[in-house]
Amino acid sequence: GLFSWVECLKRHLIFLRFYIISYWGDTTAASEYPEERKPQKKAQQKPSVEQQHAGVAHAIEIYSLHVDCKVTSRFAHTIITSKIVNRANESREATFEVELPKTAFITNFSMSIDGKVYPGIIKEKASAQKEYDTAVSRGQSAGLVKITGRKLEQFHVSVSIAAASKVTFELTYEELLKRQLGKFELLIKVRPKQLVKHFQIDVHIFEPQGIRFLETDSTFMTNDFKLNQQKISPELDETLLNGDFVVRYDVKRGVTIVNGYFVHYFAPREMPVFPKNVIFVIDRSGSMAGRKIEQTRDALLKILQDLRPEDHFSFITFNSKVAEWKSSLLQATAENVESAAGFVQTLSASGGTDINRALLTAVSVLDKAERLPERSVSMIILLTDGQPTSGESNVEVIQENIQKAVNGKYALFCLGFGFDVSYKFLEKMALSNGGIARRIYENADAALQLQGFYQEVATPILMKIEMQYPENAVEGLTKNNFKLFFEGSEIIVSGKIINELDFLPVEIKAHDLTLKEEANVKEKEQVFQNQSYIFGNFIERLWAYLTIQQLLEKSISAQEEDQKTLEVQALELSLRYSFVTPLTSMVVTKPADQQQTELANKPTEAGKWGIELNLTVVTQHSCLWEKACHR
Repeated sequence: GLFSWVECLKRHLIFLRFYIISYWGDTTAASEYPEERKPQKKAQQKPSVEQQHAGVAHAIEIYSLHVDCKVTSRFAHTIITSKIVNRANESREATFEVELPKTAFITNFSMSIDGKVYPGIIKEKASAQKEYDTAVSRGQSAGLVKITGRKLEQFHVSVSIAAASKVTFELTYEELLKRQLGKFELLIKVRPKQLVKHFQIDVHIFEPQGIRFLETDSTFMTNDFKLNQQKISPELDETLLNGDFVVRYDVKRGVTIVNGYFVHYFAPREMPVFPKNVIFVIDRSGSMAGRKIEQTRDALLKILQDLRPEDHFSFITFNSKVAEWKSSLLQATAENVESAAGFVQTLSASGGTDINRALLTAVSVLDKAERLPERSVSMIILLTDGQPTSGESNVEVIQENIQKAVNGKYALFCLGFGFDVSYKFLEKMALSNGGIARRIYENADAALQLQGFYQEVATPILMKIEMQYPENAVEGLTKNNFKLFFEGSEIIVSGKIINELDFLPVEIKAHDLTLKEEANVKEKEQVFQNQSYIFGNFIERLWAYLTIQQLLEKSISAQEEDQKTLEVQALELSLRYSFVTPLTSMVVTKPADQQQTELANKPTEAGKWGIELNLTVVTQHSCLWEKACHR
């Protein structure tokens, strides 16, 4: 059957469970493989044609799949355990394939084959690559992690297991949930690709300051059914379990302290929104022709409707030439918005790509703008799908030109449409100028992706924010200065308390605003004492996770010498806390007689699909290896 419930304790602890249990006969739950039904090992012999056809369909069986997720103060710790049995009378290949959030770091992986555990070891990427190259030179292959979409990446391992053998795969990953548009989202991808006897998701959410609201969404199942009803059709052993299990929630805020580490969450509510001065810089080169320019037009028409009357805006379009819609920014009156909509509908695509001159023109328009609101935020939003091919084409020169022109005055947001664009170039340019980069995927909902991004930056409510803590009492502080804060997001600062304190004070300074808070250290520490649903030193791991992410982000726009220093610091933390990051890899080495190595790397958005590697492991004799290869 299928059961789902939500239980709320004292408004700060949420427990959700979703599970399917199918039965062997009348009484035996499939979570334990029934002893009397275990396949018996048989002598290796060639099966009949009928047996081959039947065996292929039913040989490998996932008899248990369990997702256990604990979220504490936004930091999620997820363990996925898959138990598989080979019911055939010869070796078969078992596959463990899961999709996890791009923002997550894998922290552990292991395979247990007939009681023998093969753990993953996290090493510096160069060292791990050397081991992998050695394995490849011997004709072996390795594991796979690759980007599969805008939010997910895939971890994939295959292993050949002998007749009647079992394998247990276990993958652990951690992520800090990010608040967007007023809510956090925990995404669990459900896609076993096979019928599952016992499937269960457990989610524990503990937020000590309290949970404001919570909602769940399941896209793969809505009604009670047994195993046979899990099939796509009676003829196919394919499961309907293919979709997302999503938890969205928001919380109250404050400071959390555990074992000397603290994390401070800040997201003011009901603040007035600053007017925006925004210039949309739109690529209309030949590569944007067709669906891309259509989706861009659709998105811009919707965005125009979202402009506030006090906002000012304009458009610059470019191919080999740069064209200004108007010579200056216009206020977003109904008349001006209607005129802009007419202009947007005429956008067409042809020619080359002069990104350098287009952005310099946008900066010039903002520099010359007059009669703009005194307390307003100026930003440039660039949308392009390709490389600079006209005018200045050296990306380093372009980055230098734009940074010099912007000079910290405006925020630059770069949207890369598709995979022909140099995302690394856009990311560095955005981060160097107070903004962020985002890839827009060439899907049917590309227009919605563009609108969604705009909504994230449409409501600036704070500028020049600084979170101040006592210098003599705190060390290892993560980023505490922020150029802009948008409604619906959240500022997170973490660090280590190094002196005995009764209270941890914090002063928050922003444009025309000063706030003071303090946290009772002993009271905050006691909140997490003896709680079975808390996973270890989670605040310290959260601090490490956040520090690594910020060091890597900072290194993107740093000079070469500084970049190396930042990467060394990030690598040291990655190894100390066992995170698979862009600087580390996870290696699983098999016993010498099996000569097998698995390598898992962290893909990045700057690469098209990350690093693709495969793993095949044999658990018995070389004759089984030969059979697996010939199959």
